[in-house]
This record gives sequence, structure tokens and C-alpha cells, in this order.
Amino acid sequence: MADAPQKVKETTLENTKVRSAGLDWGEVYYTNCPLISASNVDQELGWTNEEYKKIGVKYAYFRSNPETDWYPHYIHNMDNLIRFGGLFPPINVHADIRRTRLLGVTHAPREGGVLLVRAKDDIYRVSDLKGKKIGLSKSMNRIKNDWWRIQEEQGIELMLRMNGMTRDDVEIVEFPYADDWYNDPKMLTPIENPSEWQLKRDHKHDLAFRPLETALEKGVIDAMYSQSKVLSSLTEATGKFAIIEDLSKRPDWRLQVANIPAAITCTDAMAEKHPELAVAFMKGMIRVGRWANEHKHAAAAILDKQTYYLDVEATYRGIQEIDLVPNLSPLNLASVEVGKDFMLSHGYIKNDFDVNEWAAPEFLEQAARELLEEEWKKRTTAKLPEAAGTLKSGGRVG
Repeated sequence: MADAPQKVKETTLENTKVRSAGLDWGEVYYTNCPLISASNVDQELGWTNEEYKKIGVKYAYFRSNPETDWYPHYIHNMDNLIRFGGLFPPINVHADIRRTRLLGVTHAPREGGVLLVRAKDDIYRVSDLKGKKIGLSKSMNRIKNDWWRIQEEQGIELMLRMNGMTRDDVEIVEFPYADDWYNDPKMLTPIENPSEWQLKRDHKHDLAFRPLETALEKGVIDAMYSQSKVLSSLTEATGKFAIIEDLSKRPDWRLQVANIPAAITCTDAMAEKHPELAVAFMKGMIRVGRWANEHKHAAAAILDKQTYYLDVEATYRGIQEIDLVPNLSPLNLASVEVGKDFMLSHGYIKNDFDVNEWAAPEFLEQAARELLEEEWKKRTTAKLPEAAGTLKSGGRVG
């Protein structure tokens, strides 16, 4: 594997102070990724907050607290935090950092990633890349999981294998990058919800955290992986690049590996000491997910502010096949296993674990039961007949 000739400073626990708010079980924080999830739809509905109000608990975005930086999103170092986001960081946390519970997942069946080349090059198929260079990013932030690289490496290997090739048939060129925006004082200003962060970053166009587009344009490499058709459409629209492989168009669910399915996790401490906090979150996710499934266009308008789809219509098309009610179906757990096995076999985690033992369906089941009981109570109470005649004076009816 060849290395790009550049020196980038590492971010480590030795040279960076990681900050998080002190533990208070009277408040629960959440964090999520800019992807399709009930949690992102809930930014404007606020239904999960309603569930926490019922039990007298404060519910807030983790970065609303000035004492907390961005790293809990990756290393889950807060017991009263619930994370809903990409798959690879929580796998890393559960395997090597601390024990957590998998509360539910949401799978996107058309998110496998694409392979980009320069439009002016005579490359039209993956097999045309034999003997050529494919870029692979490398985060120099050692505090967090290098999820971007994992999905690139997994996607590249799958594309090569599907075309009868292996890594030995190409040259993988690493591109280290700082990945240190988490430490930028301008990015540490407290914010109330993820939408504020995305707007601050202009997330649909800010690809500065990825070093590969420039390398491809200059011809330093011949191809690169992009997380999804959504992101690559920005690059392809310049007329300088072309897609020669798109895993999202393949029917095999094992190829949809772009840091998905999205996972909901809480710490063992929360699950054991305050299970009602995990149940309240799942009640909110079920309610929001059901609404989003029934109102896809309205949900798309909300998600457009937080995801990488180009606009509302693109978001709407993108969520058509997605069930936004989290679940722990056998297929979704098998998808989690694919990601975990790749991370283990490629050295991204040190310790193995059983995905089925990680899954904790009891919280989802309890949430569904409570919602059903509340709905039944509301409906039956609403249907109680009013007293016939008048009993105010103690008189008899009839």
C-alpha cells in the first residue's frame, strides 16, 4: 500500500482534552448523524421530548451543554446519552471501549456507495482499474473511530470482488487528513439541535473533510469511493467525474454497507439503572417513525435540512423504501453482523462480540406495549357515554 507524501498532525487523548457534562439521571442527552432516522424527523415534531416530560426528565441535544464537546458522539463517554447514527462507531464502542445495548436499527436498502473516476480517463468498468491507483482516506484523529475509511475500504473490496479482482490487482494509496474540526473553537459553541450544526457547516457542499476529490481531479489517483450517490452527485455534476460502479443499484442487501444500518445505542449503565429512560426514547422513535412512514413528503421536508440529499424531492425519493420505525429484525441484525465482521477482520476493532446478544429488544417491546396501552386508554375513555338525563340532583334515570 503506497502512502501519499504528506505529514499530518495526529489528534490523540494525550494532546487533546475531551470534555463531557457530569452525570445527572434527571436529564437525557441524544446525538445523531445526518442520515435518515426518526430522531432527525423528531427535530421539528418534539414527540420524544413529550415522552420524557411524562416521567419528569429533561431531554436535550448533547451539544446544547457547553461542558460537552463532540467526542461523546463517537466514544459514548456519557452514561445518560443515547446515540442514533451510523453503524461503525457504536460497534467500535461496544467492542473495545465500553458495553452498550443495541436498542434498534433503521436500514437504508439503497446505500452501498459508488466508485468515481475522472471523466476524461479511458476507464468505464472496474476491471479497467487493474494496475491503477484507488484512494483511501485515513483520519489522523485517534480519539474517534475512522468510520469514513471503513466504509471506503469495505466498498472498494466489494466492488473489486464483484468484478473478479482483489486488492492485489490495484494500488491502494492512503491519504491522511487531520479530521480535527471537532477541536475548532468555532464548532464548540453550544447548539440546541443538529440542524443548527448542519447549517453552520453548509453540509451539502462542505466536503473539506475528505481529501480524495482533489487527488482524483489532479490525477494523483485513478478512482475513489464515495459514500453514496447523494454525495457523488455533487462531484459528478461538475462534469469532471463519472460513476463506474454503484452498489446501491445492486439487489444484494449485503452490498448496502455505507456505515449502515443506523443504530440506536445506550450504555449498560442506563439500561440497568434507569431502563425507563431507554424506553421513553424508543416510544418517541416509534411514534415519529410511524408518522414519517405515513407522511413521507412532510418527513422529507424535515430531513432535507439535516441529510446530504440535494433537496426535498431528492430526499423524498430516497426515503421511499425506508421504514423509519426502528426494529431489530433478523435481516437488520444480519446487516449489523456484516459490518462488525469486516471491522474485526480488518483490525478496526480488537474484540469480537455476538450481535444477537448486543441486541436488546426488551426496550423496543416495552415501548410498543406502553404506547398501545396509552392509545387503548385514550380511545376507550373517549367512547364512554355521557350519563343519560341528569343525576346532579340525585334523581333516578327512567
